[in-house]
Amino acid sequence: MSALRRKLGDEYQVVSTSASGGGLPPPRAAPRGKRQRFVDKNGRCNVQHGNLGGETSRYLSDLFTTLVDLKWRWNLFIFILTYTVAWLFMASMWWVIAYMRGDLNKAHDDSYTPCVANVYNFPSAFLFFIETEATIGYGYRYITDKCPEGIILFLFQSILGSIVDAFLIGCMFIKMSQPKKRAETLMFSEHAAISMRDGKLTLMFRVGNLRNSHMVSAQIRCKLLKGCLCVPATLFRLSRQPPDLSSAL
Repeated sequence: MSALRRKLGDEYQVVSTSASGGGLPPPRAAPRGKRQRFVDKNGRCNVQHGNLGGETSRYLSDLFTTLVDLKWRWNLFIFILTYTVAWLFMASMWWVIAYMRGDLNKAHDDSYTPCVANVYNFPSAFLFFIETEATIGYGYRYITDKCPEGIILFLFQSILGSIVDAFLIGCMFIKMSQPKKRAETLMFSEHAAISMRDGKLTLMFRVGNLRNSHMVSAQIRCKLLKGCLCVPATLFRLSRQPPDLSSAL
């Protein structure tokens, strides 16, 4: 107390805030719960950003990288949903062309040349699209030269299919090739040591590789968390002493 008074001067006084004295109430002990990790065991920094403004637009501006960074369940859901919607949309376009030309009512007429042979309803139009897109080529359903709108739709289907395949298959290939599970075969020492190295105190730990394959351009990043030095027993409050009016009088 005396050391603190000599440091601050005589015009300040130290007031204890314990339960028996006046002043601020004693601090309440924080409830103990499950301690959250700052860095997960897989190396991911467990920090969430909030109230940044325009966060969604920033992620959508780089959609490919956003899909790569998503979890596998969301990635597979978007993969299946995109192909399903694209297939249903293109099959509907073929069915609309057949409906507008009247091919559905004249499909069994041998003297009539339809846009797509042997397309009677929507399931047959869907099968024709799948056969064309997957280059299966059963030979039962085929496009004729009497349908210019069908030829234009066929070109659009080929371009759209190539774009969707390149985007989604490339995303899945990059996600599967990421070496995230490579860290499962890396062993770290349970305890770290502080020792002198090159004349300086150094924090040291050991890393071991369980696989025989070498790691090229491997990098290790460490995070050091420093806690503040607190005095939980007693809190101090600094306040000005009131002026001594008796001496002035």
